[in-house]
Amino acid sequence: MELWIPITIFAAFMQNIRFMLQKHLKTTRLSTGGATFSRFVFAAPLAMLLVLVLIISGLREMPGVNARFFLFAMTGGVTQILATVCIVVLFAERNFTVGITLKKTETMQTAIIALIVLGEAVSLWGIIAILIGLVGVILLSDPPKTSVKLGTKARLFNRASGFGLAAGALFGVSATGYRGASLALDGGDFLIRASVTLAFVTLFQTIAMAIWLQWREVGQMTAVMRSWRVTMFVGLTGVLGSLGWFMAFTLQNAAYVKALGQIELVFTFLASYFFFKERSSNREMLGIGLVIASILVLVMFL
Repeated sequence: MELWIPITIFAAFMQNIRFMLQKHLKTTRLSTGGATFSRFVFAAPLAMLLVLVLIISGLREMPGVNARFFLFAMTGGVTQILATVCIVVLFAERNFTVGITLKKTETMQTAIIALIVLGEAVSLWGIIAILIGLVGVILLSDPPKTSVKLGTKARLFNRASGFGLAAGALFGVSATGYRGASLALDGGDFLIRASVTLAFVTLFQTIAMAIWLQWREVGQMTAVMRSWRVTMFVGLTGVLGSLGWFMAFTLQNAAYVKALGQIELVFTFLASYFFFKERSSNREMLGIGLVIASILVLVMFL
């Protein structure tokens, strides 16, 4: 088994836990901006500490940075913030399982963006796996049944679908940016490249979000700190998940990483069922099943 596969599964698992914690913060204590900020504020010190440990201990040497690295890293950082905001808002539109699944349009969008920006093509089996997953996502794009009969346009073009597609596009740009930043560093193996990229990005995101909250949502930074018992774990799971993603992006095409990362849906379904007591419809179950089938195709034939 190639190393990027278990790393990606670990990253997806950590990300699912982080989303669970952020949903709890959003629905009980914090605004959308505050719940998003909690993702970064505790992650940045942990990421920088990891880089220091690797370098001071002599296990790794600091790779050289350049303008290309900063451009890719900052682009990835900004688009990830915006994508995370879309996801937090999306939680209010659909249940937890469907909300996460809608953002999985990022897999197809990442493949297109990576091809345009980095020139990385996807194999035939990779395209088949992504298309199977896309059909599953389309099945999940319908809003819940209501007493008011909706037309086709309203069923396909709704707020939930819009936020999901926007998040997918932004996460696609973000993933491509992080892979580009990691590959742009001069020297070092996948671990130090991923760690340096993560440390810079999380520090940049923390500063950017702090400026925004101080300007537009005064008091939210204090609220985040008051909820430190939860936000601390958001930061910890966030940095572990991000480190996994960054290492996988360094080792493999971002589109393949994102496609395998859809295994997060299995973790999401279990969390939705056991922790949030949410139930999915037969259509939603079929959609989730197709997404899982796409993962199996990817792992078996790539």
